[in-house]
Amino acid sequence: MSALPNPLLASDPDAVETQEWLDALEGVIEHAGEQRAHYLIERLTELARRAGINIPYSATTAYVNTIPVGKQAPAPGDYEIEHRIRSYIRWNAMAMVLRANKDTNVGGHIASFASSATLYDVGFNWFWHAPSPTHGGDLIYFQGHSAPGIYARAFLLDRLNEAQLDSFRQEVGGKGLSSYPHPWLMPDFWQFPTVSMGLGPLQAIYQARFMKYLQDRGIANTEGRKVWCFIGDGETDEPETLGEIAMAAREKLDNLIFVVNCNLQRLDGPVRGNGKIIQELEGDFRGSGWNVIKLLWGSYWDPLLAQDKTGLLAQRMMEVVDGEYQTMKSRDGAYVREHFFGKYPELAAMVANWSNEDIFRLNRGGHDPHKVYAAYHAAVNHTGQPTVILAKTIKGYGMGGSGEAQNISHQQKKVDLESLREFRDRFDLPIKDSELESLPYLKFDENSKEVAYMRERRMALGGYLPQRRMKADPLEVPPLSAFDALLKASGEGRELSTTMAFVRIMNILLRDPHIGKRVVPIVPDESRTFGMEGMFRQIGIWNQEGQKYVPQDADQLMFYKESKTGQILQEGINEAGAMSDWIAAATSYSVHGVATIPIYIFYSMFGFQRIGDLAWAAGDQRARGFLVGGTAGRTTLNGEGLQHEDGHSHLWSGAVPNCVSYDPTFSYEVAVIVQDGLRRMMANQEDIYYYLTVMNENYEHPAMPDGAEADILKGMYLFRRGAASNGPRAQLLGSGTIFREVIAAAELLKADWGVESDLWACPSFTELARNGADCTRWNLLNPLETPRASHVEQCLRDTRGPVIAATDYVRLFAEQIRAWVPRKYVVLGTDGFGRSDTREALRSHFEVDRHWVTVAALKALADDGALDRAKVAEAIARYGLDVTKPNPLYV
Repeated sequence: MSALPNPLLASDPDAVETQEWLDALEGVIEHAGEQRAHYLIERLTELARRAGINIPYSATTAYVNTIPVGKQAPAPGDYEIEHRIRSYIRWNAMAMVLRANKDTNVGGHIASFASSATLYDVGFNWFWHAPSPTHGGDLIYFQGHSAPGIYARAFLLDRLNEAQLDSFRQEVGGKGLSSYPHPWLMPDFWQFPTVSMGLGPLQAIYQARFMKYLQDRGIANTEGRKVWCFIGDGETDEPETLGEIAMAAREKLDNLIFVVNCNLQRLDGPVRGNGKIIQELEGDFRGSGWNVIKLLWGSYWDPLLAQDKTGLLAQRMMEVVDGEYQTMKSRDGAYVREHFFGKYPELAAMVANWSNEDIFRLNRGGHDPHKVYAAYHAAVNHTGQPTVILAKTIKGYGMGGSGEAQNISHQQKKVDLESLREFRDRFDLPIKDSELESLPYLKFDENSKEVAYMRERRMALGGYLPQRRMKADPLEVPPLSAFDALLKASGEGRELSTTMAFVRIMNILLRDPHIGKRVVPIVPDESRTFGMEGMFRQIGIWNQEGQKYVPQDADQLMFYKESKTGQILQEGINEAGAMSDWIAAATSYSVHGVATIPIYIFYSMFGFQRIGDLAWAAGDQRARGFLVGGTAGRTTLNGEGLQHEDGHSHLWSGAVPNCVSYDPTFSYEVAVIVQDGLRRMMANQEDIYYYLTVMNENYEHPAMPDGAEADILKGMYLFRRGAASNGPRAQLLGSGTIFREVIAAAELLKADWGVESDLWACPSFTELARNGADCTRWNLLNPLETPRASHVEQCLRDTRGPVIAATDYVRLFAEQIRAWVPRKYVVLGTDGFGRSDTREALRSHFEVDRHWVTVAALKALADDGALDRAKVAEAIARYGLDVTKPNPLYV
């Protein structure tokens, strides 16, 4: 029982009664336990609410550790050895950055790892499993700025050598270490690209969920595996970081652990200088349904907290704002004595016999391996909820006057000699004064007990981390003949869209005996838009709890069906979440050792534009799968207007080096592209992914021209050659639905103006441009060899007449190939903001319909002297083109 008066009750109108209630509660806790006390409090709250007293829910707790000393799991191991190992890692991480900046300006970060070294060390030693015959392996999303520390640990284990450390951030020569976790640059080391802030946490949530999907569908055993995601407290300002934490709780992702490194600093200052980021995050996570573990104070605080019978110390801990905590750690013990303990005489008395050094040694929880172990142990053993550990640390820990707890610490690239000396002494490192400036790397003798300890701990957990698989067992993909129905003409009067063609292809794949189970359809709550509702009953929507209700349309043939073994991932109105699903599935070959075939279908305008950063990360992560931009084109999705009509997604996709992009017009093109994509990604295991745009416009589809398959894949093939003629002639190019306008323009040119045209379908201007640039580069470097000709040049070599291209995308899309077009080249495109109207009106507005294509061809012929200019004016009048209409780019 409390024997001392509580100063927290000074303003209480009836302090005696309050103390009686508190004493009673303490008695229940002492004699009946926490659960009984919690039950009684809940009953009291329930009674108060029934009586009409509005008691708002509080999601935060006192500013102390969640796990009391008496309930800490005891930490195993030799912590003296671990401290020595950690000290070497700290030094090498710092030395790597400082050495890289001696002769270069490549930069590097010291302070983030300095604050989180213990958080990583405990995980490496005791918790993180590598893939092995007995365990599938844990997944670690390392905080991007901590990369030097991960390299430093790998160096001590001989996984990296000194030359590689000296090439940190100097990668052009092929030996360097990437600045941050980049699987593209270090494909056998890093698993996940995380430094684009917010994307790591978002992807970690969906990775944990996808592991449940793989387990439920019998594709991979993911039981016992955990996803650990390390985050900076400043990173939580990114909307993506916290945007899906409610979903993680709703889905009961107890295989997910967030560790938030709360060093209280952003890049240039405190995260919440006037507040408390840990309390804020506690409320966010607990309010969303997470298990929250606050890891605030190290073991040196335990005796003081044990003396705190009145709660005054806990009150003071809560009173001090983060900006003050940062300042205190940048000063000394005398400053802390005065400004922290000095406010209340009772607290000052607690430390009256302590030296200033003792006071300054009071540590934060994230630097105490015993406290970290207890928190991790509690997290991995918690069930039914995801867990977040809020670990309080010091940014730049150990850097002394060169950056510890200072606003400059994140950008610190240099450390003065005195700070190096302090660092050495603080961590008891075997470096002579005369060696400090040379920043030597430290390494234990191969036969030392430290190296033996490190290796033993990792072997006990299955092997080294991080590590990445580069291959999985290849999949047997269907031949092109499996899609034979789509290679033939649809038939007179039988109209379909390329979206419908793609859904038919998906159904063929789903029925395939070899790969059907591996197909992962993903859609952000628009299945009916894309004609996928037939799949609801056929394969079901995955939900790990099954379907606990009778759907409204249960009496319909294609009713809404959720199932624990369902195959579709449907994410609601959530493109970022669906893309994170896709990345998890697209990297399953590496992360889980089993390949899946993710197919994510979305409104194309809401694809690369909305999730461009994730698409870039997917390239870095060597993702393999299909992204499908449905209802694509600026004039094809005619009723939706400016925010829905896509005329530029191919510019985004073309910027991702390993994204192969196509804008097909006909079903046979879609079939050829998808089959070859399956071959390249799933059989040959190329680290590429595909972006296809498909349209919702229905029309008849012709049969594939003989011998067109190879050129379809190259991006340009002869669709139809015009009649032999010595008269004026044009070469007409197009893609997507606008190619049909180009075909119609060829008819007008012939019927109205006597001009023959050769028609070229160009399903990928992007692939054509890449091929052209590759040929140009080869020719530059091999001036004495016979020049290589690009595919565009080969196609147009034996033709004549100007070249006209029209697409449903901005001009830059088709402009990509201008350098390899051997004659006059005119490009039409949909530059400008979209709007709602009929397709015919929109195509006229954007000047890409058959009439504009015809006039453009006539003008180009006139410019070449092959036609009288009067014919151009005549055509403008004949087709009713308004010469006074404003440029669509500006309206």
